[in-house]
Amino acid sequence: MTPHSTGLQAIWRQPHAALRQRKAVLTRLASIGLTCWALLASSQAAAQANDAMTPIVTPAQPTAIELDTGPLPNAKAAEAWHSQYGSQFTRNVTQATLTPFFPEPGKASGAAVIVAPGGGFRTLSMENEGWQVAQALAAKGVTAFVLKYRLNQTPADMAAFQQEMAQMFSGTARRPPRPDPSTMKAQLAPQIADARAAFALVRARASEWKLDKDRIGMLGFSAGAMLTMATALVGEDARPAFIGNIYGPLDAVPVPQDAPPLFVALAADDPFFAHSKFGLIESWQAAKKPVEFHFYEQGGHGFGMYPKETTSTGWFNAFASWLQMHGMMQPKA
Repeated sequence: MTPHSTGLQAIWRQPHAALRQRKAVLTRLASIGLTCWALLASSQAAAQANDAMTPIVTPAQPTAIELDTGPLPNAKAAEAWHSQYGSQFTRNVTQATLTPFFPEPGKASGAAVIVAPGGGFRTLSMENEGWQVAQALAAKGVTAFVLKYRLNQTPADMAAFQQEMAQMFSGTARRPPRPDPSTMKAQLAPQIADARAAFALVRARASEWKLDKDRIGMLGFSAGAMLTMATALVGEDARPAFIGNIYGPLDAVPVPQDAPPLFVALAADDPFFAHSKFGLIESWQAAKKPVEFHFYEQGGHGFGMYPKETTSTGWFNAFASWLQMHGMMQPKA
């Protein structure tokens, strides 16, 4: 064998060795990817399957600030907490609080968002629609405040509470409760008072917290979206600079002259609010007010910050981009 032929064989072996090595790496990566996917799917399935309400000890909330709206009148059941879907919920809230989440020093834009979790005004999804949302906003440079607003009283007994919630949501699926502005003040009086107090507190301490008083908005989920809309429409001195409606009702409303920019996200398979027309969007359009609407093919109701394999998971990034478009991610000039 000549040196020339030996060299050719060496050259021939090199790419094949490289190919074999690359194939082994790709096979390993594929294996890792499948394992990660399986673990993610397993954890999601476990969280979705874990729909039982389990009482838990009230979590520490050292930074929560009591609002001055006082205790809920005639309340008998005390505040209680439970876990469900791998997340934390509270009910029978009789004293409203506001919990701040601040960006890292030097990262704050000066804008702020008051976050209103949902739960049918009988419970609050404090983790999935509250703390985790606020943490994500703070990571983007926006100061966030989770509003734990007062709730309608529910049975202290967990079994009775579960039965009441099942009945409520069964009825909601048939005919969702959608208070119009003329009745919002009466039906949601304690909650609107809590929202107004939250805005008043944030504005009063805006200098201390280095916030712009005219860049304080509100973001709500389900019932929290109803409260957000009520705050914008009949909240008097609250005057949110922008509002986010995440899987809330889309009924048409009279739009005030000073209506703020509106962001809406809803899944097409939402069992409560996806089967009506898009009157809210049309109302904002007709009034020539800024509105952005994301109608996701899948996601159901209450997706919040849960990791899901649906495009609805992208609502937060879309909301963050929308805030940036409106100048909320940058310090005010």
